[in-house]
Amino acid sequence: MTETAPIRSQAVPSAPVRTGAIVLARHGEPALSRKIKLTSQGYVDWWARYEVGGLLEGQVPPDCLVEQAQRSVIYHSTRPRAVETAKAVAGDRPRIEDEIFIEAPLPPPSFPDWFKVGPRAWGVIARVWWWAFDHHGEGEESRDEAKVRARHAADLLEARAAEGTDVLVLAHGFFNGMIGMELTRRGWRCTRDRGFKYWCGRKFEKR
Repeated sequence: MTETAPIRSQAVPSAPVRTGAIVLARHGEPALSRKIKLTSQGYVDWWARYEVGGLLEGQVPPDCLVEQAQRSVIYHSTRPRAVETAKAVAGDRPRIEDEIFIEAPLPPPSFPDWFKVGPRAWGVIARVWWWAFDHHGEGEESRDEAKVRARHAADLLEARAAEGTDVLVLAHGFFNGMIGMELTRRGWRCTRDRGFKYWCGRKFEKR
């Protein structure tokens, strides 16, 4: 009589976990008017009000962001304009508020008081001075410090995406851009780019 060797069950390898996408979206339009001319000090005061202000009433978030929120872990900045954006986009879904996503500072250079331009122009001037010359006041975040913060933010988002779920960030234009640059450096690819306007975002997927 021939003995038959026992049949051993072979373990079926588990499917690899899909890496989720990361979507970096800008908040809705703030209520504070930009139709004004300001000195450099006037812009400092304007920016301080901007940082604590909310959204212009009557806005409706785009369907693409609402749909993305339904299948994502949602993070948002602690600034009121980002908080209100997250509420509009996510409704009653859980949200994670984190100051790591606040906007990079915009301290303007000290120009003579005869030089007056609108907040948009001051934003460009201040950003160039901050980025190119690392212009910042005492106690303000420097360019290099913001780069470190962007790396930490990318670490956080990558870790959540590695769990297999999409991640949606509702925050601010320039700092979102810094996070996007860091993700690109790590091998993520921008697969959908709707720009940096209000309510718009960019989608990153792992190569």
